Amino acid sequence: MQLRKTLLATVLAGLTASAFAAPVTYAVDPTHTHAGYEVSHLGFSIQSGVFTQTSGTVVLDNAAKKGSVDISIDANSLNSYLPARDKHLKSADFFNVAKYPTITFKSNDLVFSGDKLTEVKGNLTLLGVTKPVTLKITNFRGGKHPMAGGKQAYGANAEATIKRSDFGMGMMVPAISDDVKLDITIEAIAAS
Repeated sequence: MQLRKTLLATVLAGLTASAFAAPVTYAVDPTHTHAGYEVSHLGFSIQSGVFTQTSGTVVLDNAAKKGSVDISIDANSLNSYLPARDKHLKSADFFNVAKYPTITFKSNDLVFSGDKLTEVKGNLTLLGVTKPVTLKITNFRGGKHPMAGGKQAYGANAEATIKRSDFGMGMMVPAISDDVKLDITIEAIAAS
């Protein structure tokens, strides 16, 4: 009888804890987060670049399998590994960083399969144009971060393909492909 009471108390405690589990806010680790892209150049090669300065938050409620993402990317942090090309890409011909200094991605629609995040459906704002984009999650892991004092952290890799002309960036299409593959790497650490 005592064993039954103990088991029942343990199960009820677990159910109560999960029912009242609160969402946790994670701050983006800017030293381990970046947004990259790949685009075909004249069909001869795939050229790439990366935005190196990011900020934002991720909120996860593991019990409810819900959350949100709010990421800001400094458009001027673009690095395509060639300063002259960077200057052209930052001009009004492409990213127009003087007028649109920030690229954002916001989502309240996280898709899980069991405990694994598989998709993030949100809105990408680029050049002042907002369009829906679904990020496919190719890697997702959570745990205690040994370099952040043992705080809970999550990391993920994601990818998507967009048409840059949908955002008003039509310069040199189709010589420079309209299709752009996005590759996102993110780590986020519990804010408290």
